[in-house]
Amino acid sequence: MTRVIIIGGGIAGLAAAAALAPSTCVLVLERETALGYHASGRSAAMFIENYGNGVVCTLNQASRPVHESLDALSPRGLMAVAFRDDADAFEADMAALGLAEIPVWEAHSQVPILSRDIVRAAYSENAQDIDTNRLLQAMASEARRHGATIRVGAGVTKIELADCWHLSVGDEEIVADIVINAAGAWADEVAAIAGVARIGLQPYRRSVARLPAPGGHDVRNWPLLTGPGETWYAKPDAGGWIVSAAEEHPMDPMDAWADDMVLAEGLARYEPYVTEPVVRLETNWAGLRTFAPDRALVIGEAPGHPGFFWMAGQGGFGFQTAPAAAALLADLVLDRTPSLPADVVCSLLPSRFTS
Repeated sequence: MTRVIIIGGGIAGLAAAAALAPSTCVLVLERETALGYHASGRSAAMFIENYGNGVVCTLNQASRPVHESLDALSPRGLMAVAFRDDADAFEADMAALGLAEIPVWEAHSQVPILSRDIVRAAYSENAQDIDTNRLLQAMASEARRHGATIRVGAGVTKIELADCWHLSVGDEEIVADIVINAAGAWADEVAAIAGVARIGLQPYRRSVARLPAPGGHDVRNWPLLTGPGETWYAKPDAGGWIVSAAEEHPMDPMDAWADDMVLAEGLARYEPYVTEPVVRLETNWAGLRTFAPDRALVIGEAPGHPGFFWMAGQGGFGFQTAPAAAALLADLVLDRTPSLPADVVCSLLPSRFTS
């Protein structure tokens, strides 16, 4: 009998497998034919330590040493810019993201395409790119090194609890002591299959357009650039330039795609802040960022359902938080005292939605 089955082969499921495999027998089941196919494969790939609410930021901070040990981070920087009428949103962004105001001339020296109508700018060097593929592969390799099995094209259609958990994958039945629900946008649906109450997770679409490097500039060392109130963002990407509408459109779980009108609206919000017009899109895509009602992750055993654990609600923080989130999950599954503060652990447990 398999000791632990993890449903989901994105960064959440693979990090959980890497954390658990040294101590127990682990099987990862991914419905798609590739790992990291959905949200994990469409991430903005940034590590911003104070991005998210207080609980998320604690997980970010606890995850940094693992990211650094895997050499998964590289310098990027974060810059916010504003027109005169953007003052309130700009001040809020500076406070939320830990930015320091800089002279506008310095902003222009870093990003030469900025509009001359920009009157304020702020910057932090403490924003880094995450090598998401490196992190996914490192977690999968660590799990396999300790004996975990990872299967793709393995959709779970039935989950029942008798003396233990019985899962159906096609015509095959697999038995396990523990089920970990790391199914991303589908986590509530997986819970319902198992007879576990839904959390109320909501997937939100976020769209991205990839453009040629604006004005033929070498953009490799430009920072992540964000508009007031996160109404758009832009950043270098493999020699090109990506611009996101930064939208949050509620969606059902699905293989998301970008909406042309949303892309157009996002690009229209972005263009006044730069001197180079958008003349050509090379490609576009969209992903789903799935949040719990309080926008903190959901990690722990489902009340009243022994052996069914949540690893869900990562929102836009999945890669940032993965190492610490997985370590907490492993502590809870293996009945160890978590290293995170008790109040943080309580803020992540699924029981917070039923108490």
